[in-house]
Amino acid sequence: MPVSTVPSARRVIVTGAAGGIGRAIVAALAHVGCAVAACDAVGAGVDGVPDATTNLEFDVRDRAAVQAGVASAIEGLGGCDAVVANAGVVDTIHRAERFSEDEWRKDMEINLHGAFFLAQAAFEALAASGDGRVVVISSVAAETGIPRQVAYGASKAGLVGMARTLAAEWAGRGIRCNVIMPGFVATPKVRAMPSAVREAALERIPLGRFAETEELAGVVSFLLSPAAGYLTGAVLRVDGGFGLSLW
Repeated sequence: MPVSTVPSARRVIVTGAAGGIGRAIVAALAHVGCAVAACDAVGAGVDGVPDATTNLEFDVRDRAAVQAGVASAIEGLGGCDAVVANAGVVDTIHRAERFSEDEWRKDMEINLHGAFFLAQAAFEALAASGDGRVVVISSVAAETGIPRQVAYGASKAGLVGMARTLAAEWAGRGIRCNVIMPGFVATPKVRAMPSAVREAALERIPLGRFAETEELAGVVSFLLSPAAGYLTGAVLRVDGGFGLSLW
Protein backbone atom coordinates (compact mmCIF):
# COMPACT_ATOMS: atom_id res chain seq x y z
CA MET A 1 0.00 0.00 0.00
CA PRO A 2 1.35 3.48 -0.86
CA VAL A 3 1.97 5.82 2.07
CA SER A 4 -0.25 8.89 2.08
CA THR A 5 1.20 12.33 1.38
CA VAL A 6 -1.88 13.98 2.91
CA PRO A 7 -1.57 15.18 6.55
CA SER A 8 -5.29 14.84 7.30
CA ALA A 9 -6.78 15.42 10.75
CA ARG A 10 -3.63 16.90 12.27
CA ARG A 11 -3.75 19.70 14.84
CA VAL A 12 -1.24 22.33 13.73
CA ILE A 13 0.05 25.65 15.06
CA VAL A 14 1.33 28.04 12.38
CA THR A 15 3.12 31.30 13.19
CA GLY A 16 3.43 34.20 10.77
CA ALA A 17 0.00 33.13 9.55
CA ALA A 18 -1.14 36.57 8.37
CA GLY A 19 1.54 36.84 5.67
CA GLY A 20 1.39 35.42 2.17
CA ILE A 21 3.25 32.21 2.93
CA GLY A 22 1.48 31.72 6.26
CA ARG A 23 -1.98 32.14 4.74
CA ALA A 24 -1.13 29.61 2.03
CA ILE A 25 0.06 27.10 4.64
CA VAL A 26 -3.09 27.51 6.72
CA ALA A 27 -5.29 27.14 3.63
CA ALA A 28 -3.45 24.05 2.38
CA LEU A 29 -3.65 22.28 5.75
CA ALA A 30 -7.29 23.20 6.33
CA HIS A 31 -8.14 21.91 2.86
CA VAL A 32 -7.03 18.40 3.81
CA GLY A 33 -8.87 18.35 7.12
CA CYS A 34 -6.30 19.69 9.58
CA ALA A 35 -7.34 21.89 12.49
CA VAL A 36 -5.08 24.94 12.40
CA ALA A 37 -4.26 27.64 14.96
CA ALA A 38 -3.24 30.70 12.92
CA CYS A 39 -0.88 32.87 14.96
CA ASP A 40 0.76 36.23 14.31
CA ALA A 41 1.80 39.44 16.00
CA VAL A 42 -0.72 41.85 17.50
CA GLY A 43 -2.17 43.97 14.71
CA ALA A 44 -0.78 41.81 11.90
CA GLY A 45 -4.24 40.88 10.70
CA VAL A 46 -4.41 37.26 11.77
CA ASP A 47 -8.12 37.63 12.53
CA GLY A 48 -8.64 37.93 8.78
CA VAL A 49 -6.99 34.60 7.95
CA PRO A 50 -9.68 32.31 6.55
CA ASP A 51 -9.78 28.55 7.08
CA ALA A 52 -8.21 28.67 10.56
CA THR A 53 -9.82 26.81 13.43
CA THR A 54 -8.65 29.49 15.86
CA ASN A 55 -6.75 32.78 15.53
CA LEU A 56 -4.26 33.99 18.11
CA GLU A 57 -2.07 37.08 18.56
CA PHE A 58 1.26 37.04 20.41
CA ASP A 59 4.82 38.30 20.03
CA VAL A 60 7.17 35.41 19.21
CA ARG A 61 10.06 37.37 20.77
CA ASP A 62 8.40 37.09 24.19
CA ARG A 63 8.92 33.60 25.59
CA ALA A 64 6.13 33.93 28.15
CA ALA A 65 3.74 35.20 25.47
CA VAL A 66 4.62 32.27 23.22
CA GLN A 67 4.05 29.81 26.03
CA ALA A 68 0.65 31.35 26.80
CA GLY A 69 -0.28 31.48 23.11
CA VAL A 70 0.72 27.88 22.48
CA ALA A 71 -1.21 26.77 25.57
CA SER A 72 -4.31 28.54 24.25
CA ALA A 73 -3.83 26.98 20.82
CA ILE A 74 -3.46 23.50 22.27
CA GLU A 75 -6.61 23.99 24.33
CA GLY A 76 -8.53 25.22 21.31
CA LEU A 77 -7.30 22.40 19.07
CA GLY A 78 -7.59 19.68 21.68
CA GLY A 79 -3.87 18.89 21.40
CA CYS A 80 -1.03 19.55 18.98
CA ASP A 81 0.54 17.25 16.42
CA ALA A 82 2.70 19.79 14.57
CA VAL A 83 4.07 23.31 14.62
CA VAL A 84 5.19 25.36 11.63
CA ALA A 85 7.68 28.07 12.60
CA ASN A 86 7.04 30.52 9.80
CA ALA A 87 7.13 33.91 11.57
CA GLY A 88 9.95 36.09 10.30
CA VAL A 89 11.13 39.54 9.30
CA VAL A 90 13.01 40.06 6.04
CA ASP A 91 13.13 43.79 5.42
CA THR A 92 15.88 45.00 7.77
CA ILE A 93 18.46 46.28 5.30
CA HIS A 94 21.80 47.91 6.14
CA ARG A 95 25.45 47.33 5.35
CA ALA A 96 27.00 45.10 8.00
CA GLU A 97 29.36 47.76 9.35
CA ARG A 98 26.37 50.03 10.03
CA PHE A 99 23.94 47.43 11.39
CA SER A 100 22.56 48.68 14.70
CA GLU A 101 22.33 46.48 17.76
CA ASP A 102 18.57 47.02 18.00
CA GLU A 103 17.93 45.88 14.43
CA TRP A 104 20.32 42.94 14.79
CA ARG A 105 18.39 41.84 17.87
CA LYS A 106 15.03 42.30 16.13
CA ASP A 107 15.94 39.94 13.29
CA MET A 108 17.51 37.36 15.57
CA GLU A 109 14.69 37.46 18.11
CA ILE A 110 11.84 37.16 15.60
CA ASN A 111 13.44 34.75 13.15
CA LEU A 112 15.48 32.51 15.44
CA HIS A 113 14.41 32.92 19.05
CA GLY A 114 10.74 32.86 18.11
CA ALA A 115 11.06 29.53 16.29
CA PHE A 116 12.80 27.96 19.27
CA PHE A 117 10.29 29.34 21.77
CA LEU A 118 7.46 27.90 19.65
CA ALA A 119 8.95 24.41 19.42
CA GLN A 120 9.92 24.39 23.08
CA ALA A 121 6.46 25.50 24.23
CA ALA A 122 4.79 22.78 22.16
CA PHE A 123 7.22 19.99 23.11
CA GLU A 124 5.07 18.09 25.61
CA ALA A 125 2.01 18.16 23.34
CA LEU A 126 4.07 17.08 20.33
CA ALA A 127 5.54 14.19 22.30
CA ALA A 128 2.09 13.19 23.57
CA SER A 129 0.76 13.05 20.02
CA GLY A 130 3.08 10.12 19.26
CA ASP A 131 3.96 11.52 15.84
CA GLY A 132 4.95 15.13 16.41
CA ARG A 133 6.29 17.26 13.59
CA VAL A 134 8.23 20.53 13.65
CA VAL A 135 8.67 22.38 10.36
CA VAL A 136 11.01 25.38 10.34
CA ILE A 137 10.95 27.91 7.51
CA SER A 138 14.50 29.08 6.83
CA SER A 139 15.84 30.67 3.60
CA VAL A 140 18.46 30.06 0.92
CA ALA A 141 20.14 33.12 2.46
CA ALA A 142 21.35 30.73 5.17
CA GLU A 143 23.70 29.18 2.62
CA THR A 144 24.24 31.80 -0.06
CA GLY A 145 24.48 34.93 2.06
CA ILE A 146 22.51 38.07 1.33
CA PRO A 147 24.35 41.41 1.10
CA ARG A 148 22.97 44.15 3.37
CA GLN A 149 20.98 41.63 5.40
CA VAL A 150 23.57 40.08 7.67
CA ALA A 151 21.14 39.60 10.58
CA TYR A 152 18.59 37.89 8.34
CA GLY A 153 21.18 35.53 6.89
CA ALA A 154 22.60 34.73 10.32
CA SER A 155 19.19 34.09 11.84
CA LYS A 156 18.11 31.82 8.99
CA ALA A 157 21.37 29.85 9.21
CA GLY A 158 20.85 29.51 12.95
CA LEU A 159 17.49 27.88 12.30
CA VAL A 160 19.20 24.99 10.51
CA GLY A 161 21.48 24.22 13.44
CA MET A 162 18.60 24.58 15.87
CA ALA A 163 16.32 22.27 13.89
CA ARG A 164 18.95 19.58 13.44
CA THR A 165 19.70 19.65 17.16
CA LEU A 166 16.01 19.30 18.00
CA ALA A 167 15.76 16.45 15.49
CA ALA A 168 18.55 14.59 17.26
CA GLU A 169 17.30 15.29 20.79
CA TRP A 170 13.59 14.69 20.24
CA ALA A 171 13.57 11.70 17.89
CA GLY A 172 13.27 9.37 20.85
CA ARG A 173 10.00 11.08 21.75
CA GLY A 174 8.59 10.52 18.26
CA ILE A 175 9.10 14.09 17.06
CA ARG A 176 10.47 14.77 13.57
CA CYS A 177 12.00 18.18 12.89
CA ASN A 178 12.79 19.39 9.37
CA VAL A 179 13.71 22.61 7.59
CA ILE A 180 12.33 24.16 4.43
CA MET A 181 14.74 26.55 2.73
CA PRO A 182 12.77 28.68 0.25
CA GLY A 183 14.28 30.77 -2.47
CA PHE A 184 12.30 33.67 -3.93
CA VAL A 185 8.58 33.26 -3.28
CA ALA A 186 6.02 35.43 -5.05
CA THR A 187 4.75 37.19 -1.94
CA PRO A 188 3.54 40.82 -2.16
CA LYS A 189 6.94 42.00 -0.89
CA VAL A 190 8.82 40.12 -3.60
CA ARG A 191 6.41 41.29 -6.28
CA ALA A 192 6.94 44.87 -5.10
CA MET A 193 10.72 44.76 -5.59
CA PRO A 194 12.10 47.12 -8.25
CA SER A 195 11.85 45.53 -11.68
CA ALA A 196 15.64 45.54 -12.13
CA VAL A 197 16.05 43.61 -8.87
CA ARG A 198 13.36 41.09 -9.84
CA GLU A 199 14.93 40.51 -13.26
CA ALA A 200 18.38 40.03 -11.74
CA ALA A 201 16.97 37.45 -9.34
CA LEU A 202 15.12 35.60 -12.08
CA GLU A 203 18.32 35.30 -14.09
CA ARG A 204 19.77 33.18 -11.26
CA ILE A 205 16.81 30.78 -11.10
CA PRO A 206 17.03 27.92 -13.62
CA LEU A 207 13.25 27.41 -13.58
CA GLY A 208 12.90 31.05 -14.59
CA ARG A 209 10.20 32.08 -12.12
CA PHE A 210 9.49 32.69 -8.46
CA ALA A 211 7.75 30.04 -6.36
CA GLU A 212 4.05 30.39 -5.68
CA THR A 213 3.08 30.39 -2.01
CA GLU A 214 0.95 27.30 -2.62
CA GLU A 215 4.03 25.38 -3.77
CA LEU A 216 5.80 26.11 -0.50
CA ALA A 217 2.66 25.16 1.42
CA GLY A 218 2.62 21.86 -0.44
CA VAL A 219 6.05 20.99 0.92
CA VAL A 220 4.86 21.80 4.44
CA SER A 221 1.91 19.46 3.89
CA PHE A 222 4.26 16.69 2.76
CA LEU A 223 6.44 17.07 5.86
CA LEU A 224 3.36 16.66 8.06
CA SER A 225 2.16 13.60 6.17
CA PRO A 226 2.74 9.89 6.83
CA ALA A 227 5.03 9.80 3.78
CA ALA A 228 7.57 11.92 5.69
CA GLY A 229 7.52 9.69 8.75
CA TYR A 230 11.15 8.62 8.34
CA LEU A 231 12.43 12.11 7.56
CA THR A 232 14.06 14.16 10.31
CA GLY A 233 16.94 16.63 10.43
CA ALA A 234 16.53 17.26 6.70
CA VAL A 235 16.86 20.56 4.87
CA LEU A 236 14.72 20.84 1.74
CA ARG A 237 15.62 23.64 -0.67
CA VAL A 238 12.52 24.87 -2.47
CA ASP A 239 14.22 27.36 -4.75
CA GLY A 240 13.73 26.53 -8.42
CA GLY A 241 17.43 25.64 -8.64
CA PHE A 242 18.65 29.01 -7.31
CA GLY A 243 22.41 28.85 -6.92
CA LEU A 244 22.95 26.14 -9.52
CA SER A 245 25.18 26.90 -12.44
CA LEU A 246 23.34 28.28 -15.48
CA TRP A 247 26.27 27.63 -17.81
